Parts: sequence; C-alpha cells; structure tokens
Amino acid sequence: MLLSFAKRPALIVYVTCGDPDLATTREIVLAAIEAGADVIELGVPFSDPVADGRVIQRASERALRRGTSLAQVLTLASEIRQHSQSSGLILFSYLNPILQMGLGRFCKIARLAGLNGALVTDLPVEEADDYVREMRRHDLATVFLAAPTSPDARLKRIAQASTGFVYAVSRTGVTGAQAKLAADAKDLVRRLRKFTKLPIAVGFGISSPEQFAAVGAFADAVVVGSAIVETIERNPGKEAASVAQFVKRLVSGG
Repeated sequence: MLLSFAKRPALIVYVTCGDPDLATTREIVLAAIEAGADVIELGVPFSDPVADGRVIQRASERALRRGTSLAQVLTLASEIRQHSQSSGLILFSYLNPILQMGLGRFCKIARLAGLNGALVTDLPVEEADDYVREMRRHDLATVFLAAPTSPDARLKRIAQASTGFVYAVSRTGVTGAQAKLAADAKDLVRRLRKFTKLPIAVGFGISSPEQFAAVGAFADAVVVGSAIVETIERNPGKEAASVAQFVKRLVSGG
C-alpha cells in the first residue's frame, strides 16, 4: 500500500492521537484532509517521547491520561479510512508499543485498518531488518528518518530500507516550530537524491506558509507537526476548525 503524492509539494500533517480525545482527533484529521492535507501521520502517544519537543510531549501526556493506546489508534485509522479513501495514512510511533502488541500482529491489524505504512522514530535502520521484512510482507510502507549528520553510507542504507518516502530531518535536536529553517535541510535532500527516487519529505520546525513554500521548492513533501499540535492545544472546543484554517493557510501561501 505504497504512497504517491498527487501534487508537489505535498503536505504531511502530524497529530497526536487522543489529544484532547480520540473523537476530536478523528474530526481534526478529516478536517485537515478536507482542507488540503495529503498525508496524515497518526501519532501514538508515548510516555518517553525523546525525539519530540515540549509541545508534542504535552500532547502525549494529555492523551495518555485518557488511556490512549496503539490498539485504539489503529481503530481510529480504520474509521478515518472509511471516510477518506485517497489520503495517505502513516502511523507514527515509538518501537515499544509495537513490540508490546507483537510485530506480526501489528502489521496485520495495520494493513486491515487501511494504513499505508509506519514511521518508528526510535528504530535505527541498522536494527530494522525484521521490521522491514514483516512490513513488506503485509504491503506496508516503511519510512525512516535521515538526519543532516548522517554520512552518505547511512543515507544510502536508509534510502534502501524506505518504501514510502524518506523523512529528511531539517535539523538536529527535537521537534518544535522554529522561526528560521536550518540550511542543512536543502543539502540533506540533495544528498539523499543520489540514493533514491522515492519522494523526500522535510520536517522538524516548519510552522508557516513561507517556510512551507521555501521547503517545497526543493522537497517533494513538507511535514508540519508541532505547529498543528500547538494549534489544537490553543483552541479548545474548536480544534478541527482551527486546524483546517491553518492547513488552508499553509497550502494557499498565507
């Protein structure tokens, strides 16, 4: 169930599932798709989200307090797929919840739920052989993170292990909206293109229509996460409408 981006740059939107609750997450996702998001990353809340900044950490804490689990996120994916057949759905998770469910069981349920694939943020490509094998057996795309600090040999291995798109991290550090984009992002995309014909998405720190357009000039897709989660946090009771408005601003240029 591989991904294809109908337009360039595509917009990939991240949400922390269960923040503020699962029913609202479903409304937010469907509103984002209607507003122009091409792919949704369904974030599984985790107790120790080491790759995430404070905004997503707070969202994970709120979702976990409501008891949100990987199984519930997979059910949510199935519900979203019933309403939206063409949008991309990627599960964004740390490894531990998947291991607790069991890799084979996870892949089977994810495929039945209509997910396109997954990004396991703390699974290094060097340790991912079993995961990649099982995901491909169930026709699920594997997405890996590539950092500006990665040498070319590692970028090549990441490109070979990826089947959906390659996620190019715009800078070192954790997630979070930034006023300026690191110059490393453009160079990283250039380096990755030597090793893959897959779409390359750039994320970490993108929060404005100007940044979306700037990244879209050299990348196939743009990932917006913390700015979406912060929009949800700041607009209680009108989360879906606020996210839709923000997405429209991103894709229209302001």
